[in-house]
Amino acid sequence: MKTYIDIPQYTTLNEITERNFTLSATQYKTFCIKNSNIKTVADFLERPLLRSDLGIEVGSDCYVDSSNYVFIKTKALQEESYLLNETKDATEYIKHQAFVSMNLKKGDIIISKDSNVGEIVILDKDYPNSMLCGGIYRLPIKKYKLYLLAFIKNDLFRQQIDFIVPRGSTIRHGKTKFLECKIPMPKTKGNDTIRYIELLMQAIINKEIAIREKHNSIINMIQQELTSNQKEITYTFSQPTLNEIMELDRMDSALYTEEFKNKQFLVHNYAHGYKTIKEMGFDISRGQNLQISNIGISIQTKEKKAGFYTLILPNFISKYGTVSQIEYLGNPNRLKTLKTGDIIFGAEGNEKGRSLVIFETSDKTITNIHGITLNHNSDDLTKSIFVKLFLDWYRANGMIDSYAVGGNGGSMAIKYWDFLKFPRFGDKIEKEIVSLYHSENKEYNPSQCNLDGFLNYDNTYNDKSGIHEIDTSMKQLQSKLDDAIAKIADDIEVSCTF
Repeated sequence: MKTYIDIPQYTTLNEITERNFTLSATQYKTFCIKNSNIKTVADFLERPLLRSDLGIEVGSDCYVDSSNYVFIKTKALQEESYLLNETKDATEYIKHQAFVSMNLKKGDIIISKDSNVGEIVILDKDYPNSMLCGGIYRLPIKKYKLYLLAFIKNDLFRQQIDFIVPRGSTIRHGKTKFLECKIPMPKTKGNDTIRYIELLMQAIINKEIAIREKHNSIINMIQQELTSNQKEITYTFSQPTLNEIMELDRMDSALYTEEFKNKQFLVHNYAHGYKTIKEMGFDISRGQNLQISNIGISIQTKEKKAGFYTLILPNFISKYGTVSQIEYLGNPNRLKTLKTGDIIFGAEGNEKGRSLVIFETSDKTITNIHGITLNHNSDDLTKSIFVKLFLDWYRANGMIDSYAVGGNGGSMAIKYWDFLKFPRFGDKIEKEIVSLYHSENKEYNPSQCNLDGFLNYDNTYNDKSGIHEIDTSMKQLQSKLDDAIAKIADDIEVSCTF
C-alpha cells in the first residue's frame, strides 16, 4: 500500500509549543504528496454544508419489525462497496411518525462523519421512503462528483482521515473534519484526465449494480422454478411431533415455525425431487486450522509473495459470491488446499451463509477453520456453481440462520448439513441460472476503446457476462483507477487508456 503520510522521527520544542503542548503522535504527522495542485473536499461543494444536509437521529423505540419507512445507519456505508449496503444491521424499519423526508435521489453522495468516518457511497436509485441517521451527510456537489468519490474511496483519503480523526475511541466522531482532506488535481491534460477518472468510476459503479441485479435474478429464478413445479400436495402447518424433534435432534424453535416450514416445503415438495449435499458429490470438512498450536508460526501479509499460500477468509466473501480482498500466508507446512469446483462456505458470524466457488486449481489456496469447505468429487463446475447459488437462495430466505445454532449468530456445523436439500432442477434451467453467475464471455479487453466509446463497450460486456466475469473485470478497472490516482498524487501524467 502506498503511503501518503509523513511520520517524523523526532520533533522540536517549538513544534510542540505550536500545537498547544500536545504529545499525541498523530498531531505531528503530515500529508505529503508531490503534486502541489490541491483542493480540499470542501472546495468541491457548491456551498458550505448546512444542518439540513445532515441526517436526523431517531430513537430505537421508533424501530418496528416492518414498515414502508427506512432508517439508514452508518453501517450502510462500507469500505468495499460504492453503493449502499442494505443489510438488516445497517438499516431499520421505523414508524411513520418518526420519518423525516430527505428526498434522497439517484446520484446523491453521502458520507459518514461518525463511527466509520469518511466512508462514502453514491445512491444508485431514488430512496423516497428512506432517511439518513445523524451520522451521515449528503454532500451538495454536482461538478466532478465521481472524481471526488474515486479519491475519497482511495487510500490517499483514508490515510488522511485516520490522522485528522484519530482512532482509539469506541465511536469516532469526525464532525466535518473530512472537509479538510486534500484532493490532488491533474496538472497536465486536466479535462481528459478528470473525465478518464470519472469514466472508470462510472464503469465500476455500473458493474456493482449489474452484480446486484444478476444476484437478484438468480434468487428470483430459483424461487420461480420451485413454486412452478410443486407436487399436488397442499401445504398445511402443524406443530412438531415428538418423532420429528427426536429425528432432528434439535430443541430450538426456528426449525418448527410456520414461516420456516413453509419455505422448506417448497424444496421438499419439488416435483423432480432433491438430493443431499453428499448425494450431489461433495465431501464436507472444516478449513485449515491456522493456530500456532496446529501449524506453527506463520507470516500473514496483504502483499503477494512467492511460495506463500493464497488465503481466502469467509469474511472476505460478499453475499454475491465475490471476494473483496485476499491475503497471503507464509508457512513451511503442507496445508489443506482447495481445487477447482470446491466451495468455501462461511459457517459463523456475519458472513454465515456466504459462499465462493474456486475457479482455478491451485496447490496454494486455503481458507481457515471458520469456513466449511465443500470438496467436489468430479469436474462438473456447473454443479458446484449451482450448489453455491442454491445456498444463496437459502441465505436470502433466512433459512441458513434457522439451520445454524449457538451463540454469536450461530454456527452452521457439519452435522447440520444433512438438513439442507438441493432440488433436482433440469439441465436447461440449471444452466440458465448458472450462466448469471458464470458465463463463457470471458474476454474483457477495452484497450481499443477511446473516452467516447468505453462505457458502451463496458455495459455491453456486463449484459453478456456473469457475476464472476463482471467482478473480475471490475477489479481490472479498479487497479487502473488506483494507478491513475497514484500518478496524479505523484504529479505524473496519466495515460488515459483502458
